[in-house]
Amino acid sequence: MTEPTVWYGQLTTRRRLLARGSLLIAGGVSWLSVFLLLPSLALLVVSFLKRDADGALLWELSFESFERIFGSASGENARILIRSIVLALVVTTASVMLAYPMAFFIARGSRRRRFFWLALIIVPLCTNLVIRTFSWKLLLSAQLLPAKLAAWLGWIDPGRDVYPSWTAVTIGLVAASLPFAVVPLYTSIDRLDWSLVEAAQDLYASRLRIFLAAILPQTLPGLSVAVLLTYVPAMSVFVVSDMLGGAKHWLIGNLIQHQFGPGRNIPYGAALSLVLIVLTLGGVSLYRRNGRSVEIL
Repeated sequence: MTEPTVWYGQLTTRRRLLARGSLLIAGGVSWLSVFLLLPSLALLVVSFLKRDADGALLWELSFESFERIFGSASGENARILIRSIVLALVVTTASVMLAYPMAFFIARGSRRRRFFWLALIIVPLCTNLVIRTFSWKLLLSAQLLPAKLAAWLGWIDPGRDVYPSWTAVTIGLVAASLPFAVVPLYTSIDRLDWSLVEAAQDLYASRLRIFLAAILPQTLPGLSVAVLLTYVPAMSVFVVSDMLGGAKHWLIGNLIQHQFGPGRNIPYGAALSLVLIVLTLGGVSLYRRNGRSVEIL
């Protein structure tokens, strides 16, 4: 029998504390198990199955899907995967570079103005991504200013839409990712210790040096969240690239989505999904480890 102990002014035992803690985390653990762990296990099982001529699953063990990924189709798969990683990095970098000045602008305003600008950034997220992407198709059409400006600069032929192109896909992804970069950066910038910035200015540091030495270390937590919230979706999204890129501008998300459509190959799609999950988690872990090292320094 365990000895009683006092916890926050209440006489209890270790067993009761463990039971209470288990009860408190049960909801979160159940949610993650049902909506994250079980689907991942289902993907793992399905990826080792076969399919018949109609695309139905056959409960027979097979390594065909992984052999296809790393075998005969590896060249095309590698190009699509590298393309997805590069585009995700470009989108993440562009989103962060745009989010920093926007977050500073919002944080330096009055309380009422902050709520107004944050609302303008967050409210579009209440609209479906398909609708927002379709609005970019309208904005990038040949009749409006962006297409006419691109034609005047010689980037596209006169009278043509900006899409389908990688430029349109990048614009759509940055527009979709930008709110997820602005909000966490704003939270960190709002809590900045401005005395450190003033001390750097008193020491005649350049603007770049002030940012790197006094601002960036203080905003690393928000920057880490911003990078994760932009990089992970950009790696797997398929709606934006499908609507603004067309059939010639596939990303890994389009390749996976195609396996669950007509003439489907569900085991191959599940195997591709597992590879994407592993690569994404590997990139996130690598970033978090390097980010933690920078923060310690």
